[in-house]
Formats: sequence, structure tokens, C-alpha cells
Amino acid sequence: MQFKYPELLYALFLLLIPILIHLFQLRRFQKVSFTNVSFLKKVSMQTRNSSQIKKWLILMLRLLSIAAIVIAFTEPFKASKTALNSIKETTIYIDNSFSMQANGAQGPLLNSALQDLITQIPSKSKVNWFTNTSSKKDASVQQLKKDFLTLEYTQKQLSPKQVLLKADVFFSKDKTSDKRLIYISDFQKKDEFPQVNDRFKVDAVQLIPNQRQNISIDSAYVVSKKTGLTQVIVTLSAKELSKTTVSVSLYNDNTLTSKIAVDFSKYSTQDITFDLVNTPNFKGSITLTDNGLSYDNSLYFSINTPAKLKVLSINASNADFLKRLYATQEFEYTSQDAKNLNYSLLSQQNCIILNELKSIDSSLSNALTEFSQNGGSVLIIPAQEIDITSYNGLLKNLNLGVFDSKLERQKKITNIVFEHPIYRDVFEKRITNFQFPSIKSFYTITSEASTLLGFEDDKPFILGLKNNYIATAAFNTQNGNFISSPIIVPTLYNIARESIEAPKLYYNIASYVSFGVGVALKEDEVLHIKDSIVNFIPLQKAKANKVVVTTNEYPKSAGTFSINKADAFIESVSYNYDRDETNLIYGDVKNWNAVTQHQNITSLFDAIEKENTITAFWKWFALLALLFLIAEMLVLKFYKN
Repeated sequence: MQFKYPELLYALFLLLIPILIHLFQLRRFQKVSFTNVSFLKKVSMQTRNSSQIKKWLILMLRLLSIAAIVIAFTEPFKASKTALNSIKETTIYIDNSFSMQANGAQGPLLNSALQDLITQIPSKSKVNWFTNTSSKKDASVQQLKKDFLTLEYTQKQLSPKQVLLKADVFFSKDKTSDKRLIYISDFQKKDEFPQVNDRFKVDAVQLIPNQRQNISIDSAYVVSKKTGLTQVIVTLSAKELSKTTVSVSLYNDNTLTSKIAVDFSKYSTQDITFDLVNTPNFKGSITLTDNGLSYDNSLYFSINTPAKLKVLSINASNADFLKRLYATQEFEYTSQDAKNLNYSLLSQQNCIILNELKSIDSSLSNALTEFSQNGGSVLIIPAQEIDITSYNGLLKNLNLGVFDSKLERQKKITNIVFEHPIYRDVFEKRITNFQFPSIKSFYTITSEASTLLGFEDDKPFILGLKNNYIATAAFNTQNGNFISSPIIVPTLYNIARESIEAPKLYYNIASYVSFGVGVALKEDEVLHIKDSIVNFIPLQKAKANKVVVTTNEYPKSAGTFSINKADAFIESVSYNYDRDETNLIYGDVKNWNAVTQHQNITSLFDAIEKENTITAFWKWFALLALLFLIAEMLVLKFYKN
């Protein structure tokens, strides 16, 4: 028991007064002589004993009543150390990650938690609060309600260690204040529980969903791209096997183009294939509906109409085969004579082909090296007779190796590296009965570049490294029949196509993303990324034939966005949320040392209220004093001597 005014306990010394009066009273018995002494002596003894009991009883009641009155004035109470501390600091962490979309007993976990917080927090309180994306210090309950109404889900989730570190910033350096962190989350397991800082207490409420079944769209990728048709594989996964059939829909913008039913009764992971008709700027979205998390029920992607690729051939030999090959809508082909080369054209190209130059002077070598470093693609076709030294200077700059010597020997080109990206989707199966072309002379080469085409003895015919390629023999008809072979078409076609990195179907939000946009910008022009709601300028670096765009923090939400130069549409780009939150595996707060677990938010605030309750006893002691006084009066009135 504790006392509000303990100094008043000195008043208990007043109890000595009735004791002294009782012990040293001045009244004495007088002796009176009677004839019948024995009878009177007996009566005198009985009367004296009865009187003494009454006096002791009255003394005890008076002492008790005085003691009760004194104690009542000291205002006794019972309270914990927390309740006595008048300086209290409270910080609330609310997990608003996507896993909190799961349904609990009262709907989505986050919504029910926010509703309980609003109703349970005392109306006059001021608290600090933070989520995975926002925070506020010393917020009133009214402001708290307003902020909670606009709180949105996010793919970002703080780990327990990060939550403790961030909460510590909100608390003052006052060592005497009572500091408390209220941690509200489903505690999806990612990291081990850290040690709790002894500067503050942690009260945790683990929100548990009704079920852990969740079906998600994990990824999508192109497996085949042919004339008029693109095949896209979509991977879906279910947390648990289910007899429920899920309908998966494919949209182009807002138009439904396909729908497939998927059964998860046998397999938890399923791949489905959509055949897309090649239409300009396909703005795809794949959707499904299930009772689990909703953020992973949609996946956005975009397939843009390929920009015209600029191909320049620098010729010292007949270039008719190049003109025929690149005379399509996909390419913008330019032919230049090596003796009258316009160097200003080089930086504007995507792919440059050196067509059988006998030598490469230093100015051209330097220009091609710079062009390659800026992302352009270079294909070198040597002449039958070359200046090896001048060629090797350029080859070294492009990391393609060095020519060694020329061999006059007829060779068949039989080795096709089907796994190479240049031949992806070119062949339906490996060819064994192909009419292989041949050449009459070639140059041996020492190189670490990978082989695309090789001779029958495994020596390389065409090699490539990153965006640069080198042939080891001339293509002209005097040296062989390669230019009349069907294999030349996909080889040179895809070498040019690879000069611009194929854009991905989509990127992940809040991750470092960099991609090229095939557009030229003037000095003051910039690219915008926008949709109907947001419009931002990404980090960008303009090059001669493209702009390298980099995004990180933006956009904040999933969807398909337009890349614009001023008001002109260039192409589309899609972003999706990371799928980390689909893993519905939870930690157990019971295993977190020094953390107090509560079943729900209501029980948490009940425990806090109980912990902060001060129980006063002065009324009970005042009542006891009154009862003792009444008892004394009754003894005086009805107790006969």
C-alpha cells in the first residue's frame, strides 16, 4: 500500500492520548464498611471485572477509529510504477503491407485493426505513430482518425529490427518517462525476432487471418514471337491445394481477349499460355479473383510496336544482299560508300555493318568504338584481303579478339549454335538435313567471344560479344555461297534486332530499373512517364540514338504507363508489385523475448488501462472509522457494568 500524504502518518502518535488516559486515570475506588462483608466483596469483584472489559473494549474502538481517520487523511492507494509515472510516451506501429489484406474475423486485418485503434485510444491522448510508408509525431485522436482513413497498402514491409530502430527515434531521451511501443502486425516471417531495447516496453498484437489460402499471379514472360502471334506464359501459384477452379482473364487495355479456367486440386503451381495477336502497343493485364490477398490478383504487361531500327552499311563491296534484307518496315536502311563516309550519320544509327573493307583507318575505328560504347551494335564482315593490323586495332577496342592469319581452304558452315539468343525462336527443331553453305577462305581468330555459326571443324565463322559481332570470312559470291543461304536471313536480321535491348514485359515497383527508349531528344526535351493519375519525370540520359531511363521510387502503384515526349506518345511501360508478400508464413510472437503479447487490440488497451489504474482506499478507511465510532456508542449504551 502507498500513501499520497505519508507525512500525516505521524498523527498516529495521537493514539497515545487515549492510552495514557486509560492507564493513568485519576478516579479511585472508596472503601465503605458494611456488615455483610463476604457478600459485598463478591459483588465488588464482579462489578470491577465487568467495568475493566468495557473500558478496554472502548479503548480499542477509539484507537481503531482514530487510526482509520488518520490513515484516511493520508489517502492510501495501490498502483504500479507505470501508473505513478506522469510522463508517458506511446508510439504505435501499424503494419500496412499487402499481407494485411488477408481477411480476419471482422474483414481485412488492416481495416479491423484501424477501426479498433480509433475506438480504443483515449480521446484526449496524443500519440506517435508510423507505418511502412508514413509517420506522424504527437498526433491527436482526431488527426489519427483522418490519417487512418487514407492509409493505403504497400509492398514495403519493415522488419521487426527496423520497427524497433524507427520507434526508438520517436521516444525522447528522458530516462524517467514511461515509453511504450504498440506493435500491430500479422508478423509475416522474414527475419528472426531481434533483442528488444530496454529503453521502452513492447506490446504486440498479432493479427491472424481466418485462412492462409491464396492464389497469386507470379510472373509472365514471352516464350515465342512469330509473325502475327506472340505466346506468353503466365505462372500462377496457390498456397494450398484447392478444389476451387479459378478463372484467369487476359485484357488488352479494357477489352477482354481471353479467359482460361485453372484447377489447383492437384498442383499448387500452374503455367498457362496465352496466344496474343500482334497488335500495336498491346497493354495487357491478367486478372483473377480469389478469397486471399487481392494485390497479387493482377499483373500488368506491355508489348510495344517495335521502333524502326536504323541500320547503316559502310561498303567496299556489293551491298545488294543487305539492301534486300533490310528493305522492310522494321528497318531504316542507309548505305554509304567507305570512301565517301558521312561520319555524322554514325551516332544516329542502331546497327553499323562494315561490308568488306580492306582496311580500317584510325578515325573510323575510334568512331565505331565510341558508337559501341554508347550502346550501338557493330557487325564486321572482312574482305578477302585485309590489313590485319588495322582490323585488329578495332577488334581489340570492341573486345572481339584478334585475327591471326588467312587460310585458303574450303569449309562448310555446319555448326549452328541453336541456344544462342540470335537464333531464339528461329528453328522449331534442330536441323540435320540442312543444305549447308560453304566458303573458300577465312581468317583464323583468337577470341573469347561466343560462336554463333561455325565450320565443320568447329572453327568460328561468326562470333559475338555483347552488342558486337565479327565474321571470319568475306560474304561475297567469289568466296562462297553464304549470301544465298537461308541462314543469312535470321542471322543478320536478329543481329540488327539485338542492337536495341528488347524491353521487358514489366518491371517491379520500388526496385532499380533501367531501360532504353528508342527516341532522340533535343537539348531541352525530357521524357515523362504518366497515366491518368500520376505524371513524373524519371532519371534519364540521352544518347545519340536512344534515351536510357532509370526509375526507382516511382511509380508507387502497379499499372501500365505511357512514356511521352511532350504530348507525343512514344511507348508503354508496365510496373507490378513484388510478390514477396504472397508467402503467408508467420512468426510466433510468443517466442519473442521481453515482448508482451495480447490477443487483440481491445485486450491490449484493457491491460494498459489496468496497468495505469490507481486504486484509492481512503473511503474504506473513512467508513471503518465511522463503523468503529458507531460500535463505541453501542458499547457505551448497551453494555451494562
